[in-house]
Amino acid sequence: MATWITSPFESNESGNIVMGTVRTDVAKFRSNPKFIYRIDISWPYTPDAKGMPDETQSELMEQVQDALESTFAKDPVAVLTGVYTGEGARDLVIYTLSLHIFQRKLNEALAPFEMLPLTFSAEEDPDWEEYTQMLAAVEAADKVCDD
Repeated sequence: MATWITSPFESNESGNIVMGTVRTDVAKFRSNPKFIYRIDISWPYTPDAKGMPDETQSELMEQVQDALESTFAKDPVAVLTGVYTGEGARDLVIYTLSLHIFQRKLNEALAPFEMLPLTFSAEEDPDWEEYTQMLAAVEAADKVCDD
């Protein structure tokens, strides 16, 4: 079972809350020098007044996330490290060792679902810089919430 931390952030654009979730048990992936590619998946949705998805959309997003995590658990060629939800988009951050294999596994995970309005970007991030920043931000926000 994966270990996650979730904390709210205030959006710079509207002041609405954005929920940031980061996976903390990724040491085995991070220490593997082959996990150099970061994939960012963005899923736009029609937001409510606070920038969040409605219940139906939220449930579908959770089902898709579960499918991705299940697929990657069976064949650990990629790891979901972060999820941001708010301001009309859910953004997923994934690290992988192969863009080609990731694409196959992504298609496998998403096969049961209707076509989704996803956009993708990929870049090399061998030092996991985005993850390091995301983890620090979520930990800081979590600490503020605890105080």
